[in-house]
This record gives sequence, structure tokens and C-alpha cells, in this order.
Amino acid sequence: MLYWALVFLVVAIIAAALGFGGIAGTSAGIAQILFYIFLAFLVISLLASLVRRTRS
Repeated sequence: MLYWALVFLVVAIIAAALGFGGIAGTSAGIAQILFYIFLAFLVISLLASLVRRTRS
């Protein structure tokens, strides 16, 4: 799950770079939303992996 969170975070960052640069106005809003969603997924995945390691 951590792998997929990182993959989608990279995709969101690329989409954000294209959107924020003015290539497509609509994609900027979508990219911002995706960026924050997948950033949250990354943080949750990191915390979950830390919790699993401490319990083992």
C-alpha cells in the first residue's frame, strides 16, 4: 500500500506541476485535490507501517 501511495503522490505532483504552470486551468484544481489526498495516504501508510513494526 505504501508503494501505491508513493506512486499516486508522484502522479499528483506531476499533474500539479503541469496544472500550476498554466497548461490547463481546470487540471490545477484537480491536481491540488489529488496532491493533498495522496499526501494524506502517504502519511497514513507511513504511520501504519511504523505501528506494525513496533508491535512485531
